[in-house]
Amino acid sequence: MNFTDILRTAIFALRGNWMRSALTSLGVIIGIAAVIVMVSVGQGTQAEIDKLVSGLGSQRLDINPGAGRSGGGVRMSGSSFFTLREGDVDAIRNEIPEVQYVAGALRGSSQVVYAENNWSSSWQGVQPDYFDINSWTIANGDGFDAQDYSGAGKVVILGETVRRELFGEETGIGQTVRIGRVPFTVVGTLAPKGQGGFGQDQDDVMMVPLETARRRLMGSMGLPPSAVMQIALTVADAKDLGYVQGEVEALLRQRHKIAPGEDDDFNVRNISEIVATRTATTRLMSLLLGAVATISLIVGGIGIMNIMLVSVTERIREIGLRMAVGAGPSDVRRQFLAEAMLISLIGGVLGIAIGIVGALLVGKFSELPVALNGQVIGLAAGFSVATGLFFGYYPARKASQLDPIEALRSQ
Repeated sequence: MNFTDILRTAIFALRGNWMRSALTSLGVIIGIAAVIVMVSVGQGTQAEIDKLVSGLGSQRLDINPGAGRSGGGVRMSGSSFFTLREGDVDAIRNEIPEVQYVAGALRGSSQVVYAENNWSSSWQGVQPDYFDINSWTIANGDGFDAQDYSGAGKVVILGETVRRELFGEETGIGQTVRIGRVPFTVVGTLAPKGQGGFGQDQDDVMMVPLETARRRLMGSMGLPPSAVMQIALTVADAKDLGYVQGEVEALLRQRHKIAPGEDDDFNVRNISEIVATRTATTRLMSLLLGAVATISLIVGGIGIMNIMLVSVTERIREIGLRMAVGAGPSDVRRQFLAEAMLISLIGGVLGIAIGIVGALLVGKFSELPVALNGQVIGLAAGFSVATGLFFGYYPARKASQLDPIEALRSQ
């Protein structure tokens, strides 16, 4: 028997009991659709987290002050929380050559007013390197000049959301806005970044020089001289990040006169460790989703094997007759294997179609990110063929090993 004869015979056999064939392929349909939907959701989630961590920066360290405790376990005064100084920023820049950019920052929030428009937003008091560290670029106007930083100039750079709320379609360059009770001149606007990985609006922000924030916006808080709330730095080569972290910790302990065995009054956060943890977590989640979908496909394959074994039992006389008129064991084996693969293939095609539609619906009507690609669909198609081949082989082999005389005697 050639391939065409085998295929025609397989189609004829399946049409003879089409309802059972359809129900058998249902397991494969569900399995393939589950593979596509779950793997697409897993890959979409991975892509979203990659976007999040890439925004954080894999070559970055964040240094935050930490309120320590005295030797007797009594918490230190509130002002002791501001343990980082501009001098620490300068020391890191001058003594650790592997550091590419470093900047201190202050932060807060306030009402900003222009004419009859007002908006509540956060502000950042920054040093020059802060823009490079956080990948901020100027869309309109200019950045701060040296005089703005050293002279506590009352100038501000607006994020896109703040600009839109205050000025609508205009840039607002040169206009005066009031942050709290202090008038500021708008010298520039930031290029929009959109929504961050945690759902926050990254463009709802204002930038002012660090000394301006200390004198004009935080004067009533009684900050220690030259205090900063955070120090951020980046390295040119990600391989140096671990080394730089150790150097920074040693330098700050020395500058803050922390004795051996005492707790640090600061903490260093390595963004690359967060990146690695999140990546590993999402990879495990993707594997889990794929495993669940694969189990569904295996269940569908077992259903095919079960029905094919039933079919062999029901068609023993037919098998005996075919052998009696000249069909060999290989012909019988190929026929039943073709039937199993045809069921699986039809189920695979329908499952792929349902899976694609299902993934698109999940992406449209839920907050789950979905990433469809050809590799997932190709993998699903390969699974459907492999399922028919694997689970159809045993029933086909059993049919080919029947004794023709005993088969003809069967009732």
